[in-house]
Amino acid sequence: MLKFFMWTGLVLASAIALLLAYAARKPDDFRVSRSLNIKAPPEKIFALINNLRQFDTWNPFAKQDETIQLSYTGPESGQGAKSAWSSKGSAGAGTLEITGGNAPSDVKMLLYMTRPIEARNDIVFALQPRDGSTDVSWTMTGAQPFIGKVISTFMSMEKMVGGPFERGLADLKTLAEK
Repeated sequence: MLKFFMWTGLVLASAIALLLAYAARKPDDFRVSRSLNIKAPPEKIFALINNLRQFDTWNPFAKQDETIQLSYTGPESGQGAKSAWSSKGSAGAGTLEITGGNAPSDVKMLLYMTRPIEARNDIVFALQPRDGSTDVSWTMTGAQPFIGKVISTFMSMEKMVGGPFERGLADLKTLAEK
């Protein structure tokens, strides 16, 4: 019986060591991006992104949790506009701040999450006019520390964030094309 436990422990320790070695070889940062063509001028879409109150009407992360509480500080829109959220559920807590942009072609934001995992990620919305419509891309980049690498072995950022980005862009499209 003792041999069984020793072998089981050895196999388990080996599996954990392999998992950690695999995670250590993952990239130090991540990038998730989604794009969609919207039949609206860039100016109309820009206004729905550059104002965080408008942004949160279609932002899937603000709509994912019934317990979420949002607050806004700074200017109504543009650089320095900031929102904060806290929830008892899956949305966790953090802030989102507009750090720059060029009307009507891009908006830059800084996402700082404090819960469930601390993270600082850059977000860029790029708007490119095309034949009476606008190509909109939503991109998030950030560092992937070792614990993030281990987590991404089981849950990729691409899957965790990509789906909500697609839903958010679809909601933005519906709103902008009215």
